Amino acid sequence: MCNKFLFILLYAFYGGPAFSQVDSLETVVDTLAIEEQPVVYGDNKITNTAALQKFFEKLYTLEVTGKGKINILHVGDSHIQADLFTGVVRKNLQYKFGNAGLGFSFPYNLAKTNGSYYIRYSSNESWSSYRNINPVNGNPVGLSGIALTTNAKDFAVEINVKDPAYEFNTLKILTPQDQNLFDVAISSKTIVLESNVPKKINHKIKKGEVISIIAEKYNISVAELKRANGLKNNNIRAGKTLRIPTNEMQKKSIKRSEFIPLSLEQQDGVYTYYNAETIKKIYLLPNKNASKFALNGLVFEKDNPGIVYNSIGVNGAKFSDYNKYPLFFDQVPALHPDLVIVSLGTNETFDKMDVTAYMAQLNQFVETIKQKNPDAEIIVMTPPPSLLYRRSLNTFAADYTREINTQSESKQHAVWDMFSIFGGLYGVNRNYRQGLMAGDKVHYSKAGYEKQGTLFTEALLQAYENYKTNLKN
Repeated sequence: MCNKFLFILLYAFYGGPAFSQVDSLETVVDTLAIEEQPVVYGDNKITNTAALQKFFEKLYTLEVTGKGKINILHVGDSHIQADLFTGVVRKNLQYKFGNAGLGFSFPYNLAKTNGSYYIRYSSNESWSSYRNINPVNGNPVGLSGIALTTNAKDFAVEINVKDPAYEFNTLKILTPQDQNLFDVAISSKTIVLESNVPKKINHKIKKGEVISIIAEKYNISVAELKRANGLKNNNIRAGKTLRIPTNEMQKKSIKRSEFIPLSLEQQDGVYTYYNAETIKKIYLLPNKNASKFALNGLVFEKDNPGIVYNSIGVNGAKFSDYNKYPLFFDQVPALHPDLVIVSLGTNETFDKMDVTAYMAQLNQFVETIKQKNPDAEIIVMTPPPSLLYRRSLNTFAADYTREINTQSESKQHAVWDMFSIFGGLYGVNRNYRQGLMAGDKVHYSKAGYEKQGTLFTEALLQAYENYKTNLKN
């Protein structure tokens, strides 16, 4: 009976006369039944490459002459914020065409979230953050998708490049409406800045401990402990770590040197610092004429010809989250993108957003990017396969994929169909068994994200080779 049901579902989705996406998501599908279905992996290729001709032409000029820069912008959600997927693409493309710089970077750790490996940020002050997944409330959410602000006037942000390959000549500072909010400096004599920050207390749960005993140990209520850790009940597990809420403060210090100020210039409205020698450490300081400070991101570039691969992601983000903040689109031109890659959709599936609403948000995003950046070409990635709540087929992702492919020519964008390439509706369990997905069967593992990056690079380079072949014919 189960196989018959799945046959009907497949027939309706792939070739039947009608498909009811909402009802099918309410169906609980047995995992074993899913694994009985054949998993067909799609061809690893980019479709509608006619939409990428200007990008390929610039890439060809770079390859032949060894001169110039190509700027790529990749926008997405959590898999892009972590820079695992995009880190692989960046390394591969720069190996072939040259390393012109890391591109866009953001101090995610100062916003208390995860980010890229390549640059370490530290500050003597605490910063406030506000993500684009939250309602519009006046916070200056721009290119990073996260507003980072402070009213402190004695802060220093130390910027250390961890990977020597991304030492830089040029630093661009992105601020709301291109305000002159920051100075930059290098250093000489070592000094220490101290400030009071909330004390962090963590408790590793031991075998046999219960939540009431832990709360009593730290002289707090069970309710406070649950609220601080987002717990809905009293169940805890040995080996896990609990955050203990406290009003205590502790000293935080940052060692730095006596600052030697550097001059900034405005280029295309963006405050920019340039040094003929590459730099691996620099400080961001308050401009003395400013009273409130907001940072939307930094851009690191080298004098070398090659690829600048900018990645921007926000955990939990959807197209609608980017669309509701105009400052994001206003700041994209600062990156001079030749190619914009968009990778969103998984979070919309968990909202059970119907395909019409999803495509409206996607098209609004792409059209605004093109309006602000008329020379940029677009690749839309479909969402990858996933399960809803570990048990239901994510037919929303299948719907989005079908419509993205259907509209690519009329909307003049290319498509990388990650949904099909990773097995489509029935690929999740195989991906999980191969170590490519996390236990929630939504997020992918480090190996999974890196494989996505490798396959995308291969598809993009093959499309480029096809372009060169057509030039010769």
